[in-house]
Amino acid sequence: MSSSKRHGPLRRWIALASILLMLAAPAVRAEIVLVTAMDSAIEALSRDEAEQLYLGRRATLSARGALILLDLPSGPVRDQFYRLLTGKNPSQIRAYWSRMVFTGRALPPTESADASDAHRILLENPNAIAYLPATYAEDPSLRVLLRLE
Repeated sequence: MSSSKRHGPLRRWIALASILLMLAAPAVRAEIVLVTAMDSAIEALSRDEAEQLYLGRRATLSARGALILLDLPSGPVRDQFYRLLTGKNPSQIRAYWSRMVFTGRALPPTESADASDAHRILLENPNAIAYLPATYAEDPSLRVLLRLE
């Protein structure tokens, strides 16, 4: 049996897997929005402020009091959010927060169960901020503070 006959199915499988990965990649690169409730006093958020908040370097925005920062569970949206905002990959973010917690400098954002849970928390707490997939930007109960793409 020739080498090409033995490896034919493997080559086809690799080609199919490559095509599927290319098709799935755009879904992972979707836009992410930082949002708050429409009735929140928070009207805007700069990229620098968002980075400082989500890296625990800052806990407030001027005189508005302490904020509730929401994190989504581990997964593609969370990974993309931190990559877009901070340039850090998931391993770097975990290591960063381990150091911050160990040294007592800051606690990480509160993890919500999922995007729907984060949405509920936003509506219950006017000082809450969360990042969500861009589909939530159309929700009239939410105010978009910052877009990341």
